[in-house]
Amino acid sequence: MYKIAIGSNIIKGPWGGGNQFAVSLINYLKGKGWQTSDKLKDKNIDLILLTEPRITSKTSSFNQREIARYIFHNPYTIVFHRINECDERKGTKGVNKYLMRANRVADYTIFISRFLMELFEKQGYMKNKEYCFLRNGADSEVFNRNNKRIWDKKEPVKIVTHHWGYNYNKGFDLYLALDKLKKINEFEFEFTYIGRIPEKLKLSNIKVIPPLSGTVLAEELKKHDIYLTASMNEPAGMHHIEGAMCGLPLLYRDSGALPEYCEGFGVMFNDNLMDFNEKFTELVNNYDYYFEKIADYPFSSEFMVKNYEKMFLKVLDNKKSFNISKRRIKYLKIFIKESILIVIDTIKIKLKNLHKRIRKIG
Repeated sequence: MYKIAIGSNIIKGPWGGGNQFAVSLINYLKGKGWQTSDKLKDKNIDLILLTEPRITSKTSSFNQREIARYIFHNPYTIVFHRINECDERKGTKGVNKYLMRANRVADYTIFISRFLMELFEKQGYMKNKEYCFLRNGADSEVFNRNNKRIWDKKEPVKIVTHHWGYNYNKGFDLYLALDKLKKINEFEFEFTYIGRIPEKLKLSNIKVIPPLSGTVLAEELKKHDIYLTASMNEPAGMHHIEGAMCGLPLLYRDSGALPEYCEGFGVMFNDNLMDFNEKFTELVNNYDYYFEKIADYPFSSEFMVKNYEKMFLKVLDNKKSFNISKRRIKYLKIFIKESILIVIDTIKIKLKNLHKRIRKIG
């Protein structure tokens, strides 16, 4: 069977969606007979999947420089690059550019949503490249409707959201507004936030629970009635998927990839608080309908990993005849350039940290 190297260090416990993706994919491929590794040591690797090129990330096990070196010596290996991030998500600068710098080693690129794919297309990064999008999914053995009870209409409606990251763009503009309310129109509600919150942020009415994962998270989600996500420019996200898989109708912001993951399984609102109030009321008034609809939510990890394997096998079965000499020259150039850039990046980081220390002393 085929051998694949996946560039992810697996982290146990609560972590981001990329980590969950790697766990699901590795478990599935092993079950189908694939040999998997998180290192580039074997000389007979058929396929490399780059998932996190930023070596400062705890989940990164190799980056584009190491891939370039490997392909120079093993030019028949195919390289995929899965992109799940963008500057727009957290208001950063340079992430998109760096991802495209890493993308030079890729034969094929997979985005985790149509939104993300089109964002990079519009920015002019995907010319003369082969790419597609494959959506995320959550483990149905963990996140499911088992023992989920329908809202009885007597208790206050229980709203929940959860995030591993605590960037303000995760929706804290809306969450802070809700923290000041006890009712939305005529409906009483309780709001629970699971995860980390920004430092110095003070909440009065929102119940905050530290980060959870796995079955513990799933059981906590099932105690609620509506899943809310106000995340901005979300490349895809796992949080709303997990909420939906647990049987919670979705109340979601018209931003990023949320509409393509949530449409038909809840109600969408825009950035206006008045619109949010109206859409919340619409969802509550039609709760039974959406509770039944959410049973058909399709984005499971099983669905996701099958699509990845299908894509891998399609490419492997129709493997191109590479010009080995040109391929080796290409990847040697990338390796040399990346080696230089890494030195430059390291110097920049050290200078930046030195500047910070000088400012503190001054």
